[in-house]
Formats: sequence, C-alpha cells, structure tokens
Amino acid sequence: MSGGIDSSVAAGLLVEQGLDVIGITIKTYKYEDVGGNVGNDSSCCSLDGINDARKVALGLGIPHYTVDFTESFKSNIIDYFVDDYLAGNTPNPCVRCNRQIKWGEMLRKADSLGAEYIATGHYARIVHDEATGRRWIRRSSDLSKDQSYMLWSVRQEHLARTLFPLAGFTKPESRGHAERLQLGIEKKPESYEICFIPDNDYRRFLRDAVPDLDQRVGKGAIMLDGNVIGEHEGYPFYTVGQRKGLGVAHSEPLFVLNVLPDQNIVELGTAEKLDKASLTAHSVNLLKYADLRDPQRFMVKIRYKDDGAPALCYTDAEGILHVEFDEPRRAIARGQSVVLYDGDDVVGGGIIQ
Repeated sequence: MSGGIDSSVAAGLLVEQGLDVIGITIKTYKYEDVGGNVGNDSSCCSLDGINDARKVALGLGIPHYTVDFTESFKSNIIDYFVDDYLAGNTPNPCVRCNRQIKWGEMLRKADSLGAEYIATGHYARIVHDEATGRRWIRRSSDLSKDQSYMLWSVRQEHLARTLFPLAGFTKPESRGHAERLQLGIEKKPESYEICFIPDNDYRRFLRDAVPDLDQRVGKGAIMLDGNVIGEHEGYPFYTVGQRKGLGVAHSEPLFVLNVLPDQNIVELGTAEKLDKASLTAHSVNLLKYADLRDPQRFMVKIRYKDDGAPALCYTDAEGILHVEFDEPRRAIARGQSVVLYDGDDVVGGGIIQ
C-alpha cells in the first residue's frame, strides 16, 4: 500500500470480498540519502504515502505494517541506477524494483506473515494456461493506464501468488470506488517521478550520490562524424535520442547517437542516424512461452510510451534475445526494456544491450 488511490482501492475491494487482508507499506530509501524536495515528498514509499496508507488501513479495519527494505533497495536499485548511468546506459529502475523488491522481497515478507498472496494496485491482468502451467501478464483494458510494460520481468512463480484487484478497471472507476469506500484519498494526485528522486532531477541525484562524479566522468568531447564540435559536462548526463541541452550549434538538429564511457565521448548525429533495424537484449524473462528458439513475430515496445512495432524475435543458445524490426526504430537506448507482445499478452522482455 503506497497511500495512493490504486493500492488503497485494491485493499478495500479485497476486504469487501471477505479475504484476510494485511496492509504493507515498504520504506525503500532513507530520505537524507536521496536529497531533492525533502520534507515535501508525495511519491509512493514516501513519509506522506506511509501515513496515508496507515489511515486507509485503519479505516478498513485491517492491520498495517511498514517494512524497511532500504538496505536491499539501496544495493539492488539505487546502486544499479547509478552504475548503469556510469556505464553509459539509460536504466529502468521501476522494472528492476518490480522483480526484486515489490515481488521478490515482498513475497519473502508474505511468507513470514503466513500470507498466501500479494495484491497490488497495478492496471494489468494475469492469465493462467492450465494446459502449459504458464502464467503471463495481459494488458489492462484501460490502455491509458496499462502497466504491463513494467511487469515483464516478474517471475512465473511470483505471478502464481499475485492478485490484481483492479484488472479491468479504468482510473475513473477506481476513483469512484475510493469515494464509495470513503477511503479519504480519492482526490489525491498521481505520482509519476522515480520514487527515490522526488525532484525528478536525475543529474542532481547522480552528483549527490557520487561525490567525485566530476573527477570520474568530467568534461569530454562531443563528436560529430569523427570531429570534435564541443565539450560535454559529463557523459552520464546524456541519453540516446536527446536533442535539447547539448550546448552545440549546427545547421540542422542534432541528437545523441551514443554514449561511450570508455572514451569519455558523447556522439551526436542527425535524426536519420538514430534509426536502427535490430537490437539484442540480455536478462531475458519469458512469460507466455517457455522458449523462443524458433523465430516468431510479435509487436515490440522499446520504451514505456511506445505504440510498438512488428518484429521477428528469437533467443540464441546463450539466451540473448534478438529482435529484427520490419522498419527501423528511432532512438533504441541501452539499458531500457524491450517488451514483446502477442496481441494483448506479454510474451516476455529483456534489457537492451
């Protein structure tokens, strides 16, 4: 329970169904460690969120516990986030958090409490094929709130112990249930920033997290067609596809094509050079099918706000996912998630390499 509308309504609906419900709010970071907007923090997992979740649980008549996951979150999520930027990638911490914290750590806590399932306020559905025994994520019926892209990495055995009470709901319907249940949070705004960067300024966060950042990744060359055309302020502050804030002038618009940490170079180019026809991905997690050794065609998303595009997909002997698009895609970024869809079903995904 984050203290927001979705998880609060999920809890309320389960109580109405007669289930034995325990409310859990996780503390994921130490506020003094992350900086930015401290004391006015409304994100999930924040102090305000913990207090709101406790009030909702009290109103529903269920026990509520706040669980400290800060150590695991620091090592598995925050350190990864920093390291990935230092490696020239564009990390996706929410995907990693879902797999390792919101499911992995939470199910360990559920076991300690004797709880059979965990339930969340995600807008997605779970499908179980009894013939194959496999479970997978299916897109929400409300595509404007669909969160299936962020859930591709959740393990099969974890989906077997998961409930999505808001499956099939729209956001207005959830707000309506919040009013009906008199939860007291029905007018609460949504939170979109990364939870441990409440001011939404990842550059400030990296500087705070790595005190010697300027010495480690200090100024270097901005290159265009092999020529130096400027100086960057630190390569982790640039991402593939970025156009604004490059600090260089040119006769036509330029974009970040690549970040090369080993050479301390940010490579720029014109828009058409952002187009790539294929990608590979590691850390693959397959949901709907046991393997993809035989090439199959799917709709493939390369970022959260992406309509997807048709591609031929297969995994090789080392488990690396290969995706070959019918038409080149723009600004494929290392570190982001690639997610395969079979209609509304999530086939699986991986981390773009």
